[in-house]
Amino acid sequence: MIESRVAMDQDKAVAALAALAQDTRLSVFRLLVKAGPDGMIAGALAQAMDVPPSTMSHHLAKLEQAGLATSWRTSRLIHYAADYAGMQALLGFLMADCCQGDPQMCDSLLASIRCDAVSQGASA
Repeated sequence: MIESRVAMDQDKAVAALAALAQDTRLSVFRLLVKAGPDGMIAGALAQAMDVPPSTMSHHLAKLEQAGLATSWRTSRLIHYAADYAGMQALLGFLMADCCQGDPQMCDSLLASIRCDAVSQGASA
């Protein structure tokens, strides 16, 4: 079962889901997850998504406020990465009452979200 070190209450879950309920932000978040812990610089994200830098800054700020992205500065560049703890907390919140206490009921669901299964599904 998915465990999280970051507690998430319903208000935080609603904020995270609201942040992801916008097409560009969902795409940006998925791109950041794919980029891994090194993340991407804001300008590269704007270019990859074909949106103006100011618009990208708005979307990144929303993801950061929702606990789904994190940022850091290196010289003049701002890097963004998925906040894996926040993502795990959201998934943990969504699955907290899953399977009526029987984790075997969720085996196929959990297997479908493993990185190796996602990679194989994407390349097939």
